[in-house]
Amino acid sequence: MKRQAGKCAAVLLAALMLTGCGSNLLEDGTSLLEEGNYEEAAAAFQEAVDEDSQDAEGWRGLGLARWEQKDYEGALEAFQSVLDNGGDKTGELYNLMGCCAMQLDNPTEALNYFRLGMEAEDVSDEMMQEMRFNEIAAYEQSGDMESAKSKLKDYTADYPDDEKAAKEAEFLETR
Repeated sequence: MKRQAGKCAAVLLAALMLTGCGSNLLEDGTSLLEEGNYEEAAAAFQEAVDEDSQDAEGWRGLGLARWEQKDYEGALEAFQSVLDNGGDKTGELYNLMGCCAMQLDNPTEALNYFRLGMEAEDVSDEMMQEMRFNEIAAYEQSGDMESAKSKLKDYTADYPDDEKAAKEAEFLETR
C-alpha cells in the first residue's frame, strides 16, 4: 500500500505543478516537496491555505506533505479540504484518502474512499488495480475475510500475474 500510495503522491505532485499556481507559496511548497523537505513544504502550504482557505491546490499540497511525514490524520483532513473547496475528485486523491484511513485503523472509511476512487472518471488501469488491491486489504483489516477472499478471487482472475496477490491468496487460505 505504501509503495502504491507513493505513486499516487507523485501523480498528485505533478498535477499540483501543472495547475499554473499563481502563488509563490504554492510554487515554494511544490519545490520543497520535490526536494523531500516535507516539513518546510507543509509550512509553505499551510501558509498558503491560511491566506486562502478555499485554495484546493494548497490543501492538496499540504495533504501530500503531511502524508510524506506520516501524519495520516493531518493528510486526510487536508485531502478532505481539497474536496470541500472544489478540488478535483480524482481516483488518486481518493486512493490516498483510503490509504490514510487504513493507517488510522479505519477500514470502513477506507473502503468508502476506495469505492469512490474506483468510480472516478480519471482512473487509469494501474490505479484501478491498486485500489482494488487496497480494497482487499481494507476488508482484511475490518475482519471481513469472506469479502476479502471474494474480492481477491475476482482480482486474481483479472490480474493473474500479480505475485503479491498470489501471496495474499495463500495468506487468506489460512484464515
